[in-house]
Amino acid sequence: MSSTEATKNTQADSPRIVRISDFKNHVGKEIRLQGWLHNKRSSGKLQFLIVRDGSGFAQAVVAKAAVPEAAWTVAEAMGQESSLELTGRVKEDKRAPGGFEVDVTGLRAVQIAHDYPITPKEHGTAFLMENRHLWLRSPRQHAVIRVRHAVVKGVRDYLDDQGFTLVDTPIFTPAACEGTTTLFGVPYFDEGTAYLTQSGQLYNEANAAAHGKVYCFGPTFRAEKSKTRRHLTEFWMVEPEMAFAHLEDAVKVAEGLIVSVIDRVLETRREELKVLERDPAKLGNVKSPFPWLHYDDAIKLIQSKGSQTQWGSDFGGTDETVIGEAYDRPVVVHRFPAAICPRTSWPRRVTARSWAAASACRARRSCSSASRSTTCPRRRSAGTSTSASTARCPTPASAWASSGW
Repeated sequence: MSSTEATKNTQADSPRIVRISDFKNHVGKEIRLQGWLHNKRSSGKLQFLIVRDGSGFAQAVVAKAAVPEAAWTVAEAMGQESSLELTGRVKEDKRAPGGFEVDVTGLRAVQIAHDYPITPKEHGTAFLMENRHLWLRSPRQHAVIRVRHAVVKGVRDYLDDQGFTLVDTPIFTPAACEGTTTLFGVPYFDEGTAYLTQSGQLYNEANAAAHGKVYCFGPTFRAEKSKTRRHLTEFWMVEPEMAFAHLEDAVKVAEGLIVSVIDRVLETRREELKVLERDPAKLGNVKSPFPWLHYDDAIKLIQSKGSQTQWGSDFGGTDETVIGEAYDRPVVVHRFPAAICPRTSWPRRVTARSWAAASACRARRSCSSASRSTTCPRRRSAGTSTSASTARCPTPASAWASSGW
């Protein structure tokens, strides 16, 4: 028998490689797992390895009597973030991370690591940002990115199902499309300065005249120095544009988008929400229909809570927080005075950083505190339609690249 044939036979006889996220379908079966050692502890003749493989975390139990001596020695030698391959039998255990664990029958170190800088102890933000490429391996960062993935897919699927056409717009633009933000300038060969995009809106207004319903979804840049959670230098934004649309049409799309995306996250990312310490019950309250609040009534509401904002003014962050906390779901604030929202010919967009915006110039949506686990939009100029509780809302997962999550 040739060495190639022997290798093939060995692979055929080996247990199937299974990802941790699929353990529920392999209870009682022998599997092979490839991943990294997240943490470990020992108790006499048992070693408990917390292993991650990119799809989740699981506990692997190494019993000295059940594995070859070499495997036990390897388990003792491995440090945090060593890469490994193990074989074992999957069993359900509600006490274990992820609800499953593996009784190990074989263990091999692909690479033994030591002195991994991000230990289980607390670390400062500055240190973690300097080690961002490694910080991504931690459970919280892992959960954030997986929730973001579910949000992005949910946004795309919803708009696609609603008949929108994805049209990618340029990242380099010749000028600002909004006068309220500062641009990042980029040398553009010998033709002067180009700018990183603030928005694909102007392009998609033209695209909407060609396709009727369009959206773009990509990176957006704002050169504004700020440490608030509503100001990001880089984030991803989705912007639908519709021709022949009225306020009710725009709100219907925005409302459907929010509900659809939240349902997607609750369906597919409950474990990640637990890691992020978010209450799924509050997100579960976000159902249609959303309440509508006339601008006049919104002014009365915020003034009753001590706000000095007068009729005819735009809302500040604190005002939006008051409105959001008065409801258990997003609320549509409508009939803004034309003086603070002069643009009336086109519906406004829906933004990824808030999951939705009541479009059309006079609509504004205040996201309630019930949805704060996943949304925290950056407030924009008058006429923009979404806000949320600044004090209680974390930086959105969609902005992880620039915000440091």
